[in-house]
Amino acid sequence: MAASSGTKTAGRLYDIVVFGASGFTGQFVVEEVARAAAGEGQLFGGRLRWAVAGRSREKLRAVLERAAERLGRKAAPGEEVGVLLCDVGDAGSLATMARQTRVVLNCVGPYRFFGEPVVKACVENGASCIDISGEPQFLEGMYLKYNEKAAEKGVYVVGSCGFDSIPADMGVLYTRDKLKGTLTAVESFLSVKSGPEGLGVHDGTWKSAVYGLADEDNLKKLRKQIGYAPVPVVGAKLKKRGFLFYSPEFKEYCITFMGSDGSVVKRTQRYLHSELQQTPVQYGAYVTLGGLGSVIKLMFVGMLFLLLVKFNFGRKLLTKYPKFFSAGYFTKEGPTQKQMDGTSFTMTFFGEGYSEGQDPQTGKPNVKICTEVKGPEPGYIATPIAMVQAALSLLEDEASLPKKGGVYSPGAAFSKTKLIDRLNKRGVEFSVISKPEV
Repeated sequence: MAASSGTKTAGRLYDIVVFGASGFTGQFVVEEVARAAAGEGQLFGGRLRWAVAGRSREKLRAVLERAAERLGRKAAPGEEVGVLLCDVGDAGSLATMARQTRVVLNCVGPYRFFGEPVVKACVENGASCIDISGEPQFLEGMYLKYNEKAAEKGVYVVGSCGFDSIPADMGVLYTRDKLKGTLTAVESFLSVKSGPEGLGVHDGTWKSAVYGLADEDNLKKLRKQIGYAPVPVVGAKLKKRGFLFYSPEFKEYCITFMGSDGSVVKRTQRYLHSELQQTPVQYGAYVTLGGLGSVIKLMFVGMLFLLLVKFNFGRKLLTKYPKFFSAGYFTKEGPTQKQMDGTSFTMTFFGEGYSEGQDPQTGKPNVKICTEVKGPEPGYIATPIAMVQAALSLLEDEASLPKKGGVYSPGAAFSKTKLIDRLNKRGVEFSVISKPEV
């Protein structure tokens, strides 16, 4: 084990604390940590020491019992799981939690409202922090405010370690590593397939989207404040596609992916270029929709959404009646087990670049590659897997993390770790579909 941040936090009671454990997503994260503790969580030959944290002892106990039942055990995963009472509105309780663990898995969103107190407590008290935010404004705001402090403390704050945006961010790095030569541009296409029960998403994600879109102007101001250095374009410039277009490869209509993948990948590429002098990769993120019927339905829902999101009254309506305004996809109950079991995702990456010995600054790209990341239902099965494996990478792959702490995107934090191998073992699978043809 490397003697970096591990030694500072070695005296701590827990390796991992799941904060917001009794929330909708939190309960699935708890189950995934319990699975890791039972099987592969043999940290450094010892066992994974973990706890759950939240406002209600009864609810936290119930979540542990539910996890035990689902893993086919009699009792809660041993009595060794700690239960910490903690409230996002009580800074003292957050500090106490952060002091007891090496990593906090923060499941309390929308992060723009509830995320910062947790980051602050972790940074000040020497714990690393992982979240599953798909909210660029929160992620980049935390970078602006806490990157230097986290570096001083030697802790890692890694956002978007769920479905947004580990498949995209690590998928681009995987594609780069599999290309013999220099990868200069990638487009990803996300396809989500559902079973007979259809798709379902909990309305927490819907709320994040409502507030995120309403506040887009502030994101621009924030980026000015950070003063990002422009990322140089290497190789042929990646053509921007229209918002809606037909893809001959998929024989489906596609739209620009509205989540945080684009901004997260860009942050990773900027870091790898400026800190490690790696060739930056241009990136475009898209999602497949299906036929014309799906397009018309989405256009209708989308236009109504964009109209209402501009007004306070409209936002109240959108958050009060998510099911109505999302054509049934987003609900306050979240997806049923049957819906989750029947759902899966595929993210396909089309990369282009220059063969070994070709100068990417001259001429046209002369190699192509196609890779894929496949996994189970994205929101509540793949996301907990990604989050927990990211935590295990922080704990176990310390020698491969960036030399100093800070606020990182997943690709920047984990590019040299075994995260992709860990994900492959847990069913989020990275593979090469077609090798480059020069």
